[in-house]
This record gives sequence, C-alpha cells and structure tokens, in this order.
Amino acid sequence: MTVRKTLKDRKRKENRTEYNGTTNTNPFWYCLQLGFFAGLIWGVMRWLLYLIHFTKVLPGFMADPFFRQSFLKTAWGHLLGLAFFIVFSIIAALLYKAVLGRFRGPWAGLFYGLFWWIILFVMAGPAMGLFEPVTKIGYDTNFTECALFLVWGLFIGYTIAFEYTDEASREPIGAH
Repeated sequence: MTVRKTLKDRKRKENRTEYNGTTNTNPFWYCLQLGFFAGLIWGVMRWLLYLIHFTKVLPGFMADPFFRQSFLKTAWGHLLGLAFFIVFSIIAALLYKAVLGRFRGPWAGLFYGLFWWIILFVMAGPAMGLFEPVTKIGYDTNFTECALFLVWGLFIGYTIAFEYTDEASREPIGAH
C-alpha cells in the first residue's frame, strides 16, 4: 500500500466513525462544512444580485449593527458581509440538523429558508433598522431575497436529508 493511499484513507476516516460495521458521517463537521459552502455559494449569489440591482439590501446587512453603513458599501464591507453570511449559514446548518435533521426530501429545507426570510426581512431587519419594511422595500428586492433564502434553505435541508436519511436508496441502480 502506498503512502499516498494510506494518507487518503486516513483523511477519509477523520470525518466518519464506525458503528456496527457501517460508516456514519460526523454531524458536527459535516454541518460545519455544509454551512461554510452554503454561505459561500449563496453569499456570493446575494452579492451578485446586489451588484446587478435585483436587491437593495446591502450584502453586509447582518454586520450592520456592528459597522457603519458607509463602510458596508465598500468592497471590504461586501467581503465582511460575505463572512457574516458564512457564519450565519454555519449556525443555521447546525440548527437545521438539530431540529429538522430527521425529515426527508426538499420540503423541510424550503420551509426553513422561508422561516429565515420571515425572521430576517419581515421581523428583525425592519425592527433593528437594517432596512425598510417589506411593504416599502420593493417587489424586486422581496422576490429576490425570498427566492434566494428558499434555495439557500433547500441547499442546506436537502443536503442534510440526503446524507442522514435513506435518500440514496431513491437513486437509480448503478448511479453510484
């Protein structure tokens, strides 16, 4: 056995544990990685949607209580907003696994994304003065942000459902 293959096998086993002869994924590390990539992918998408004026909400709106809006409108502020969205996504992935991790299919993830959109854009955002209420923010921003949070929640929810439920059995034979 070569050294390279041994290192690859050891690295693969770091994220998995053996139980009764089956391999199980470590939920904490899996959700940490999932949240990071969910935040990165959909945070970059939020930034692009802001740049092409589909949404008026700053990419760094989650950092607004800690930084001035004049800073959040700069390139460094956008990058900081992406970092805040990544941290938020990691926390959201861990929370999803703890509360909704047993559900199968895409629906729980869609409702999870809608839940976070309602919390952030209908309740907390306007109450904290991060942006205007949904009735004044505009249809384009509302639809864009809601759709983005729906696919973000779907990404987190369905990825966890696929890993921790028997979703793989729905795959056609030979698709592995």
